Amino acid sequence: MESTNTASTFAPHKKLLDFVKQNRLDPVAILESRRKDIEALASVNLTLLGGLQSLVRLQAEYLCGTAADLQSLGTKKEGDDAKTVRVTELLPATLNKAVTSLRGLTDTVYKTQADSFAVVGKRFAENVEEAKGILRPKQ
Repeated sequence: MESTNTASTFAPHKKLLDFVKQNRLDPVAILESRRKDIEALASVNLTLLGGLQSLVRLQAEYLCGTAADLQSLGTKKEGDDAKTVRVTELLPATLNKAVTSLRGLTDTVYKTQADSFAVVGKRFAENVEEAKGILRPKQ
């Protein structure tokens, strides 16, 4: 009974190996190509993770800066009437800071995506060349 289960388990793999042997394909090259695909995907994931970490860091800095600005509004400086002046001075500065921070966030996301697409594009081109080599029958 076990031999039947084992035979049925390996049947798809046997068909693949028979196909590879019949067409004189290089199984080592095929496995190496798949290994490189996995490495490229891992590289993309690391790039995306680094981008997300950078994004979170920038957002945290932005939130801390905004909180500090808001906190400074609540503190008393010389004269109570200075609060209105501080708000009118602080509001444009805060908006400018927000726009700058958003540009930084957008640049981080853009760079992360561009780096990821570059890795995938490079691997795709390599894959095409490897497929050409693998599919050529051995002489």
